[in-house]
Amino acid sequence: MTVLLLSLVIVSFTSCASANRYGLIEQSLLAGDPNRALSIVEQAESDYGSKSRLLYLMDRGMTLHLAGHYAESNKALEQADELIEGLYTKTIRSEALAFLTNDNALPYEGDPYEHVMVNVVKALNYALQNDREGALVEARRIDHRLNVLNDRLKGKKGYGNDGFARYLSGMLYEAAGDLNNAFVAYRNACEAYESMDGWSEMACPASLRADLLSSAEALGLANEVNRYRSTDPAIEWLSMSARQQLAQVILISYNGRAPWKEDLFLDLPISLEALQLVLLNRGFSPSVGGRDRVMDSVLYGLSGRVVRVALPHLVSQKTRVLSETLTLMDEQGRSYVVRSERAHDLTALAEKSLADRWPAMMVKAVARAAAKFSMAEGAVIGAQQAVGKDAAPWVGLLVSLLTKGLAVATEEADKRSWRTLPDEIHVARLWVPPGRYRAIIHPTDRSFAIGQGLSGGSGESSLDLSKGQTRFLVRRVLQ
Repeated sequence: MTVLLLSLVIVSFTSCASANRYGLIEQSLLAGDPNRALSIVEQAESDYGSKSRLLYLMDRGMTLHLAGHYAESNKALEQADELIEGLYTKTIRSEALAFLTNDNALPYEGDPYEHVMVNVVKALNYALQNDREGALVEARRIDHRLNVLNDRLKGKKGYGNDGFARYLSGMLYEAAGDLNNAFVAYRNACEAYESMDGWSEMACPASLRADLLSSAEALGLANEVNRYRSTDPAIEWLSMSARQQLAQVILISYNGRAPWKEDLFLDLPISLEALQLVLLNRGFSPSVGGRDRVMDSVLYGLSGRVVRVALPHLVSQKTRVLSETLTLMDEQGRSYVVRSERAHDLTALAEKSLADRWPAMMVKAVARAAAKFSMAEGAVIGAQQAVGKDAAPWVGLLVSLLTKGLAVATEEADKRSWRTLPDEIHVARLWVPPGRYRAIIHPTDRSFAIGQGLSGGSGESSLDLSKGQTRFLVRRVLQ
């Protein structure tokens, strides 16, 4: 009984520690204090544990990025990148332990879209430091990683392309004056958005279509220009020669909270009496989230005929931000205004990733539950034979409570994910004459009319812009 309770305490403590950590991080970001969020992540390094080392590095890299420590962020994310490559090789020992307990015993490998986001954030870090070459290295890594992911799909539907990652690559190539690679990246980005449209509900942004036309025209690709114009006759764009005489400001806005995961428990009875017990305990529906797991473990342990399966259930936290208005005001009082567009839906990617893995996860979870049950049955039979006929019923009941209750207590879904990411990423691009500007960013709320702002969501800064310069602005809105 002590072992059973200890297992439940460990599982509950780990889950609560993670929830409390992210709650404190979100409070800090909501208060506009990313340095405090960073401190919370760093102080919790030991709580992440060796199995979640990748998650710690990604969370630390992201909070460093938001705090403006771009070089340190890239050091953490470079370690994460190296760990991702190393985690492709799994050990038999880790797999065996996970099969006897749950997938939290395995090192966290991250989802493919999270791997791509490591390179995206690194590229932005370099761009924010005006390190063009470093940013282009990450752009090439993004292209390579997406090509590898696409090859692994072997024609199947799934995450093998990323519109936002390729769009960012195009912007970086254009800023470096590499129009050929910029055009290819813009074209691939638009195709990626179209391929993702069935499940992400995100079309190719209008600003990206304008970039595609501008770069195609600059390269003298008349057929492409005509084709793109016929697809969208109303689109307006600035010629590349005109762009090069101006300065550019690119706003990257991280909005909302990434989705989180909770346990979805399926209790599978293997006798009529067990079916009645399950129905009395929880009814006809699966259990989502927290329950009295001590009671469940004792109840099912005593019954000995209920097998528990745990799977992750995604809980979305959609942002309230519809778009942002970026205003640049010069010293003469002239204003230049652009509205941002939704360019990335990370919640949709998380949902797609989980849906793609769901069948394999179900098979593995059921097989694990069956193996636990068989081992527990063997322990009960062995204990009964060892003590003799008179004591067998009581010993069998006690061993069943411990072994089968422990099997229920240790069944937990792998709920780890990169939760310091946002729900959505919005992009705005604005070209202005060189000069000094006051930049004002004002978000609009989905639940109000256009122009109604979110409290605490506005941002303001001063910019000195020279001809041909590209300046990135990154902001975080937790609402």
